Amino acid sequence: MKVLILTFLMFFGLIQNSFAGVEVHEFSNPEHEKIFVKLVNELRCLVCQNQNLADSNAELAQDLRKEVFQMIQKGQTSDEIVEFMVARYGDFVLYRPPFKPETLILWIGPFVILFSAIVFVIIFIRKKKQNEHIDMSDDDKKYAESLLDSLSDEKDDK
Repeated sequence: MKVLILTFLMFFGLIQNSFAGVEVHEFSNPEHEKIFVKLVNELRCLVCQNQNLADSNAELAQDLRKEVFQMIQKGQTSDEIVEFMVARYGDFVLYRPPFKPETLILWIGPFVILFSAIVFVIIFIRKKKQNEHIDMSDDDKKYAESLLDSLSDEKDDK
């Protein structure tokens, strides 16, 4: 019985979320709508972090979409809106942060890691090739042969 009640409550909770309100913005001209779509696709949701404002259902993303819409309706340009968002939330709000000292690791880091990996692979391959061509002294060869002979003799005895 408890399982049935829990299942019902979970199902009801999922249905309730599916009836969440859909934002509808009416733009005065198609140009404003293009600017809005461009901005909400370029600005990152600060809650989800891997989604842009257009894809996120977080409350903060909804508020930021509303803010962007209102700023467009007031006649602000996309550059002014981006500057406002960066001033308020930092460069993290941008999917493509600017190239400056604070974001240097974001731009150069992947190349440093790639270069390091290539160097590591080259060193590993060279060491492996060097280990394949080890020269043995005559005494070592005789000792190895005697060990192999003793092993083969043991197999013959069995």
